Amino acid sequence: MKKGTKRGAKSAATKPEEETTNGPSQEESPIEQVSKTSHDEEMKDVEVKKKPAKRARVVKPEKEEYFEDERNLEDLWKQVFPVGTEWDQLDMVYKYKWNFQNLEEAFEEGGKLYGHKVYLFGCTEPQMVNYQDQGTITLIPAVVAIVSPFPPSDKIGINSVQREAEEIVPMKQMKMDWVPYIPLENRGSQVERLKSQIFILGCTQRRAGLKQMKIDRVKKFEYCLPYFYHPFQEDELEQSTVVSVLFPAESKPVFCEFDWELDELEEFTDKLIEEEELDADQKEAFKDFVKEKVREQKRSNREAREARKKKLEEMSEETKAAFHNMKFYKFYPVPSPDTPDVSSVKSSFINRYYGKAHEVL
Repeated sequence: MKKGTKRGAKSAATKPEEETTNGPSQEESPIEQVSKTSHDEEMKDVEVKKKPAKRARVVKPEKEEYFEDERNLEDLWKQVFPVGTEWDQLDMVYKYKWNFQNLEEAFEEGGKLYGHKVYLFGCTEPQMVNYQDQGTITLIPAVVAIVSPFPPSDKIGINSVQREAEEIVPMKQMKMDWVPYIPLENRGSQVERLKSQIFILGCTQRRAGLKQMKIDRVKKFEYCLPYFYHPFQEDELEQSTVVSVLFPAESKPVFCEFDWELDELEEFTDKLIEEEELDADQKEAFKDFVKEKVREQKRSNREAREARKKKLEEMSEETKAAFHNMKFYKFYPVPSPDTPDVSSVKSSFINRYYGKAHEVL
């Protein structure tokens, strides 16, 4: 029995040994661990190589946008108020991108206005011009430059066909005045330090405020003309022998012009009656009305001549020389693809007070 017991114990003792010899090892040697790690990495490399390579993302370079630098006097023509232009047509003036580079270059060395004190005002002229192979009515802007050591005038003329008589009023009454123009590169500077040589006729009346105005006041702005009086040139009004007549007839007003040197009043009146412009029973009243208008005009002409003579007597030699040397230049937009061609409609005429420009550019 003891013998058998010992045999069983021996068998039990050798069983773990057989499992250790024949079965998988529970612990691996350092060399085996390194070998296994290398094998795993090689397998990963193979897997990576099998995956298709991602295409590189192509980044398109952004197109650079180029903006032309603003010219120093580029907005000069826009800052000048277009005197006499109807308020509801102002937007038409800026419909096109007009180019006044000729005006800007005139202030550069060698230009017409270089080194001078200059006063500028704007105006507009409705003209039929060609644009994109089509004729079109266009409100063309123009800028008048006056070379003068002092402001050419501080007054504005108000006149129209509908008004019986013209008015000459201070600019400030129409919210206008000569103000210094500040070039773009100097906009951050104080006006007093600039010693500006460029002055523009500006208007502080805002379009939004027109709604509160009476119609007659609004219309006055549209009938405005920059006023100028040259003491060495006899005014056309001083020489004029023509009077504008607006006779308040009962049936309808009679509007006409009477020249007291060329027209004979009796014949003139009979012709109006014949053309049914005047009722026959108002003939004498009309003649008396015209005679009174002629007397008023003659008196006005005489007073104007006397005022001019007195002004010349009181004028200094320096001021006289300034009037003699005063020059008027009229600038129109230069041709460009974005605007109508105005070269065929340029005119030297400025207005009834200034007459004609010395040069048109």
